[in-house]
Amino acid sequence: MTYTTINDDLSVSSQIYTDDIEQIIKSGFRSIICNRPDGETPDQPDFVTIASHAKQAGLEALYIPVTPGEMQEKQAVQFAAALRTLPGPILAYCRSGARSSAIWKRQKELAENNSN
Repeated sequence: MTYTTINDDLSVSSQIYTDDIEQIIKSGFRSIICNRPDGETPDQPDFVTIASHAKQAGLEALYIPVTPGEMQEKQAVQFAAALRTLPGPILAYCRSGARSSAIWKRQKELAENNSN
């Protein structure tokens, strides 16, 4: 499993699997956010399976699925709230990491627009 660091509090990655949980913890993450809807591909583990393994290992897990090309403002707002409330650092994942990066950018834009 490889990930891209966005900042000290957030990194993004492609799809994770239950056998990645140990490495996620060893990398220092304390929470995960899944931005991939269940069932996109047949080989993809569902969020409940990932969350169950993560929670057993001591990680927080949150599900904010984003369908490709259909991100909604409410999802960005939920993501922003998760960044404020989940223990960090956080690893967000989707199929490739692109949606997780995009939702982070969108929540940042919303925060900047609301502060003006």
